[in-house]
Amino acid sequence: MALHAVETRRPPDFFLLGVPKAGTTALHAAIAQHPGLYLSPVKEPKYYLCGDAPPPAYRGPGDAHSQQEWVWRRDDYLGLFDAAPEGVLRGESTPFYLYHRDARRRIAADAPAARLIVVLRDPVDRAYSNWMHLWMDGLEPVPDLVEAVRREPERIAAGWAPFWHYAGLGRYGEQLADLYTLFDREQVLVLRYRELVDAPGATLTKVFAFLGVPDRAVAEIPSDNTRGFVEDGLRTRVLGRVIRAGAYAGQFAAPQHWRALSAPLVSQLHRGGAPSRPRLTPEQRATLIEPHREDIALLEEVTGASYDDWLTYRDGGTFASRRTGA
Repeated sequence: MALHAVETRRPPDFFLLGVPKAGTTALHAAIAQHPGLYLSPVKEPKYYLCGDAPPPAYRGPGDAHSQQEWVWRRDDYLGLFDAAPEGVLRGESTPFYLYHRDARRRIAADAPAARLIVVLRDPVDRAYSNWMHLWMDGLEPVPDLVEAVRREPERIAAGWAPFWHYAGLGRYGEQLADLYTLFDREQVLVLRYRELVDAPGATLTKVFAFLGVPDRAVAEIPSDNTRGFVEDGLRTRVLGRVIRAGAYAGQFAAPQHWRALSAPLVSQLHRGGAPSRPRLTPEQRATLIEPHREDIALLEEVTGASYDDWLTYRDGGTFASRRTGA
């Protein structure tokens, strides 16, 4: 059944609500090219993480700076869709909504007829990409993913934002099981990251059919912006400390000012980086996947699909190079 746009100021018709580091930015950019769809000009407004209140005072490196950009006032949020042409469906992308229990409930209460798109990625690969993102930005102080995951409970207890929840973000089974108590299954489209990589055209056709708009050929789904790997060492640690200290100070300035000031430091951090990222060893992957086994079994029960390939070792890669399994 197709969605029907109503020309009043109201919540979106659809959400791309999960998961971080699973190609959601690329999918957002691709579907925004469809003339029958309007995506909010602010990607990841995070409105439903807040509940009409200022963002929580998260305390991880860079969190205070980042949350200045959250759109938490309802009028501001609904205003993101004012420029939508007449007759189009409106949507937004905040890939943390699937993870956040209260966000799921707020969306169900505010937009009960919405369509929801979820992209799942192997939880270990997702965590690795997430850690890599923060490490490359100089914000992650721990140069080893396994150790960073080990510290996750204490980081959560200390109030670090959801983007630091490397393992928790990958518990898709319990997240989808809860989501299906709030929305009918026909309102939820579950995709896999490897579908975006291996068959972008067919994946977009599936998305457009789900949203009830005509199929349309659009430009190729953009690939990620892969950067060289920053190896651990004295120089990296010193620059990282400076960047993290600056991020703390940045909470007292406008976000655009901190970005302008931090750009040379981040550029210096990346200078001389290795051309390729290191791959997780079989031992690292075995350690990281073990806590997810029970949740993957739940995911298979909830979706009726097999995710057995996530339980075996394979080499890593980027959006462009990962052609199997991710």
